[in-house]
Amino acid sequence: MTLFAMRRLAASASRRVAAHRPVVRSRWTPGDDPDHNLELILENNKRWVAETNEMDPEFFTELGKGQAPEYLYIGCSDSRVVASEMLQLGLGQLFVHRNVANLVVANDLNLLSVLNYAVAHLDVKHILVTGHYDCGGVRAAMKNQELGILDAWLQHIRDTYRLHREELEAIEDLEARHRRLVEINVVEQCLNVYKTTVVQRKRLETHGDPTSDFAYPRIHGLVFDPSDGVLHRLDIDYRAHIGELGGIYDLFDWDRDHYMLRKGRMPRAPP
Repeated sequence: MTLFAMRRLAASASRRVAAHRPVVRSRWTPGDDPDHNLELILENNKRWVAETNEMDPEFFTELGKGQAPEYLYIGCSDSRVVASEMLQLGLGQLFVHRNVANLVVANDLNLLSVLNYAVAHLDVKHILVTGHYDCGGVRAAMKNQELGILDAWLQHIRDTYRLHREELEAIEDLEARHRRLVEINVVEQCLNVYKTTVVQRKRLETHGDPTSDFAYPRIHGLVFDPSDGVLHRLDIDYRAHIGELGGIYDLFDWDRDHYMLRKGRMPRAPP
């Protein structure tokens, strides 16, 4: 482990300890300043900086030199699902994109920009597509009601429900059905990540590369349970999915039976 990595872990441990300390009460009251909560946050930040500098005076100097995260996290905007907290990763170790119900939508320029930068420029090795049980977006998509501008976004989850309707409606318990849709939604978003040009190109470049231990980025489907804090890994058979759908979504010419590019190109393996 490099010295910088050790410093990051030490500083991360310091922040975790600080996070469980009683929050310093602000000297502002609602009657004095409508922004008193912001002032409290700024006070918390100053205290955190002081504690981090006390543990490692060089931490922010090193952090300011740039980032080289190994992971891209694609998750939900839910306030209970904070990636750095539940994964216990420090600053500089996790590149993050969040939206309602952790969707990977083909025409979402925000998501695509994050994905492109993470894969093509930051060279992340792993993409963590992370959903969570008790997801408000998934619950809303399961109801027949008008929700304004959110309807267009939730349509993607409803399409996933339609594709897996037989399995889902065989589950009589509505809460169990919700939890299963959360899982299926994560699987579909993982496949949507695989469909993108930047991911397919990077996997093509890294497969068989003697300087790389494996083809990447690898795509992982995870589900977080807010009721117990446990993160579950979903078993996704990429080889089966790619074998079935590769002829539709693959952007490079390759032999699906042998995962070998035609025309003498470099071979590749599934995620």
